[in-house]
Amino acid sequence: MESERQIVFISGASRGIGAAIARCLAGAGFDIWLNYHTSQDSAEALKAEIEEKGRCCTLLPFDVTDEKAAHDALEPMLSTNVPFGFVHNVGITRDTLLPMMRRDEWDAVIDVHLTSFFILARLFSKVMISKRRGRIISIASVSCGTGQAGQTNYAAAKAGLIGASKSLARELARRNILVNVVSPGLIDTDMIKDLPLDKIMPLIPMNRIGTVEEVAGVVRFLLSKDADYITGQVISVNGGLYM
Repeated sequence: MESERQIVFISGASRGIGAAIARCLAGAGFDIWLNYHTSQDSAEALKAEIEEKGRCCTLLPFDVTDEKAAHDALEPMLSTNVPFGFVHNVGITRDTLLPMMRRDEWDAVIDVHLTSFFILARLFSKVMISKRRGRIISIASVSCGTGQAGQTNYAAAKAGLIGASKSLARELARRNILVNVVSPGLIDTDMIKDLPLDKIMPLIPMNRIGTVEEVAGVVRFLLSKDADYITGQVISVNGGLYM
């Protein structure tokens, strides 16, 4: 594996899908730059797990919506190392019906998913251009394609992330930097614990919830040589769910 392929930065990676991606990529031979904001115990436990696999894991605790914090944390590292991959996984929900939604609930979700993509993708794409190689993968959601009551902010942010990723894919393709989106459906994480699964399950043709490992496997594929001719695409991992 070439040196530029050995490092992947993952935002929001201390738990859930992000942690599964980190484990999967470490198992595939990547060193991990692991971003988190508040879940220090989970991040440190994951770091130990990755190091047990024989890979390096660098913890990068900062708020992805804070441009100065992101630059302060990453620019010194990017001056000596150029990651092969950037996986934009960070996410939050502030679910409520739009007529009752507060402006701060809208802004928080847009900032965490979409504004942070601008901040981080700009940093990573600049250094990837200098190497003329790299992979950028955004984690979206089935909600952005189907809509979901109470998630106007979340659906808008994830739909924006798909549009931004597709545009960036066109900008960077000639520099051998590939940009794709993985769009999970209902995945077994804390984010679905309050959903009425008994009502939703009949809508899933495969009649089950997905696993974080199934999402991570698609990310691993998109970082592999087998995906060298794939860019600007949205790959759904949703068991056939259409709502």
